[in-house]
Amino acid sequence: MAATHKGAISFGLVHIPVALHTATQDNDIHFNQLCKEDGSRVKYKKVCANCGKEVGFQDIVKGFEFAPGQYVTMTDADFEKAKTEKDKTIQILHFTDLKNIRPIFFDKTYHAVVEAGGDKAYELLRQAMFDEGKVAIAKTVMGQSEKLLCLIPTEKGILAETLFFYDEVKEIPKEAAHPELNEAELNMAKMLIGSMDKEFEPQLYHNEYQVRLREIIEAKINGQEIVQTPAEQESNVINIMEALQASLQQIEGTTPPKKPRGRKKAATA
Repeated sequence: MAATHKGAISFGLVHIPVALHTATQDNDIHFNQLCKEDGSRVKYKKVCANCGKEVGFQDIVKGFEFAPGQYVTMTDADFEKAKTEKDKTIQILHFTDLKNIRPIFFDKTYHAVVEAGGDKAYELLRQAMFDEGKVAIAKTVMGQSEKLLCLIPTEKGILAETLFFYDEVKEIPKEAAHPELNEAELNMAKMLIGSMDKEFEPQLYHNEYQVRLREIIEAKINGQEIVQTPAEQESNVINIMEALQASLQQIEGTTPPKKPRGRKKAATA
């Protein structure tokens, strides 16, 4: 698997060579756009707005519009000039607790895989952060943009999570009203939460919509009739207390008693 980015984690005077590999993959079903009349592929061409001629990839340059209709062009060399030696490393700025980072700031996850010659320094950083329960806030330049990173130690290695900058995060457009709550309803809601509380096991969850969609595609390929999946019968209960009680009864009737919890283990990738 090719690395998305290569650099060195700068930890004080220690430099740890690493490669960032994407930690997730796109499993969505992708479709092509076709002409409705004859089923041929629809293609997009890049054309010059002035002369109307098609422009090849090799003849396209980046431009910044500094005034209406006026551009300054940028080359790869220009972007490289903007980088400093510090930008080419993954510079650790400070350490913090993971709980201090609001989930809204997390963007994309990478595996920070150690490169040749960095094994001991990598393990030193990983184990030290792991033992102290800390994550590292770092900066680097990936491609043509600066990235804020959170380096998270796990039992297997180090995850590098890109973070949004403060000015990139949009606050909630409308805050919740926070009406006064009935204590009995609140206690019932807590009981329902408690009855549904269990460890997160990601392997138990699957994209069921994708499974059904693939079944429909296979059926259409084989010329079979498509049968609509029946919808679940919705309840007419609108009273909050009644809805909570009904939900709790449903959970208690289908869920076996929970096993006593053991001691929590450290995070794993």
